[in-house]
Amino acid sequence: MKHLLNSLFITTNNIYLSLDGENVVASQERQELARYPLHTLQHIISFAYAGASPALMGECAKRGIVLSFCTPNGRFLARTIGKTNGNVLLRRKQYRTADDESESCIIAKNMIIGKLYNCEWVLKRALRDHPDRVDQEKIRGAIEILKEQINLSKQTTTLDSLRGFEGVGAAAYFSCFDQMILRNKDDFFFDERNRRPPLDNVNAMLSFGYTLLAHECAGALESVGLDSYVGFMHRDRPGRESLALDMMEELRPLMVDRMVLSVINNRVIAPGDFSKEEGGAIRFTDGGRRLFLKTWQERKQEMLVHPFLNEKIKWGLVPYVQALLLSRLLRGDLDGYPAFLWK
Repeated sequence: MKHLLNSLFITTNNIYLSLDGENVVASQERQELARYPLHTLQHIISFAYAGASPALMGECAKRGIVLSFCTPNGRFLARTIGKTNGNVLLRRKQYRTADDESESCIIAKNMIIGKLYNCEWVLKRALRDHPDRVDQEKIRGAIEILKEQINLSKQTTTLDSLRGFEGVGAAAYFSCFDQMILRNKDDFFFDERNRRPPLDNVNAMLSFGYTLLAHECAGALESVGLDSYVGFMHRDRPGRESLALDMMEELRPLMVDRMVLSVINNRVIAPGDFSKEEGGAIRFTDGGRRLFLKTWQERKQEMLVHPFLNEKIKWGLVPYVQALLLSRLLRGDLDGYPAFLWK
């Protein structure tokens, strides 16, 4: 099993990354601030505009270290890619499958069923843990809608209908999201999902978390030899990592949504960790972003038993395992894509 190494997040503005022997060096105004051994790193994500040296980019590509660049607000900009992992036959099979809507739908619907199932599990968990603090009737109604959309998704043979079932299920799930926010409701509330830009504190956290998860999924797919830009439900669009967006669907409720609820309800994140920009966009402050990333890293180290493999792994390896299972399906080693169905 693949080992989960460290992720290095660069959150301080104007940090320039360079290579010195076996180390990545973080400098500001030509003054060295820190250095980190490359052999301990799996990902480097920079939220600073200063960038990185070509030597470091080349070494990261050579070692298979994913080096990504985002804006300070978390919007993805670019990622270094070295030699393609895996073999050409796997990618050719991926491309042929993506060109066939019926084959694409078979894989995509398992991913969407996984998403709807995990949304249902999150709502059931809220009912179980906080029966006196939530609107039980509303949540049970949403659970029934999710179950119905799962059954419809199992029977569909077209991507358009699958997108419709996913949309209905997601709307039902998010209609109850505010119910699961139990503290500081004046500052942390959820009326609807909004993005580009997010207009409240909760949506700001969800958007940032989804950016992190998409990065993890893209890196995992590339590491097993798949093309993260060619998806099955999310169709081709220049610059969009469509397969990463496909794969993260089933993981959103568990890896991002539950963490957002946790940092609010456990008062890890406070109202002062956000700032409002001109135009109404809500963004993390530097300190708030660091707190969120710290919690994200801690969550990735927690252990679980994978429901399909029945092996103990860290949460941070779940995207890699799902990417590996998808590659095995495309190679013909599995009869179907086993979505991550949490129990």
